[in-house]
Amino acid sequence: MENLLLSFQVVLPLCLFMGLGVWIRRRGICGGEAVRQMNALCFRVFLPALLFHNLTECQLSSTLRPGLAAYAVGAVLLSFFLCFLLIPLAEKRNDRRGVLIQGIARSNFVLFGLPVTQALYGEESGGLAALLVAFVVPIFNAASVAALELYRGGGRPDWKKIARGIVTNPLILASLLGLASLFSGLRLPPLLQDFVGDVGGVATPFGLVVLGASCSLPGLKGAVRPLVLGVAGRLVLVPLLFLPAAAALGFRGPELAVLTALFCSPTAVSSFTMAQQMGGDSDLAAGLVAVGSACSVLTVFLWIFCFKQLGLL
Repeated sequence: MENLLLSFQVVLPLCLFMGLGVWIRRRGICGGEAVRQMNALCFRVFLPALLFHNLTECQLSSTLRPGLAAYAVGAVLLSFFLCFLLIPLAEKRNDRRGVLIQGIARSNFVLFGLPVTQALYGEESGGLAALLVAFVVPIFNAASVAALELYRGGGRPDWKKIARGIVTNPLILASLLGLASLFSGLRLPPLLQDFVGDVGGVATPFGLVVLGASCSLPGLKGAVRPLVLGVAGRLVLVPLLFLPAAAALGFRGPELAVLTALFCSPTAVSSFTMAQQMGGDSDLAAGLVAVGSACSVLTVFLWIFCFKQLGLL
């Protein structure tokens, strides 16, 4: 009963914030362009501030875990490889292939990983999640852009565009600056450090509200099959493939919590924007975000409860 209650307490805040976002959209308080602008604000300002602050505040000796980083990077690369291999066999339309590849292999780890890990193990574990973000976010972005670019016209991906997208990504830049500060020992003046922390503190509640407000289902006529494939792949197949393996390799406690957040999180909200801008099926991308975000509340709860029952978390 205690494990059930704890699992519920971890997931409940996610539900409430996302539910508030859904209510805001349905009441017409904001929607459409306003939601896209708020998502950009969170992505470009609040989340980078949160990542930078968590990295600079963590203790390097207890946060740097090469084995964890190696497993996370290897698993993410393998998930993209399998998707590149299998999705073309399951989906015939090019504009849906790239969307499904990124929809299954790319998670909303930045927004879900930090609150889930901190809810289980406190503020100190936020540095562990933030450090992992620095390793996996570049892979998420590069591989997703490659998938969408490859299937937009069936030709070669524009590697210059991929590289430009990586080096200008706010989350990657914030992670690199945070790592530089962490390893060099240089810190911002206390007043500025507190300011960055206050700005970053807005990221999780604001981002979850925006996520809820973004969850609108467009016309998905004829896209039920790829929608089910994408959501099931992201929330069921990926966790089943990598979480038991992580537990078998000996990851426990905060490490397993971070990996759970990484592999159980739904598709990133920005995947819809990327699909829209790069000729992918934007209706399918929006459906993967909306349905996946709603279903992830249950799947994250079940994985946390299962690992708590087994004494792994």
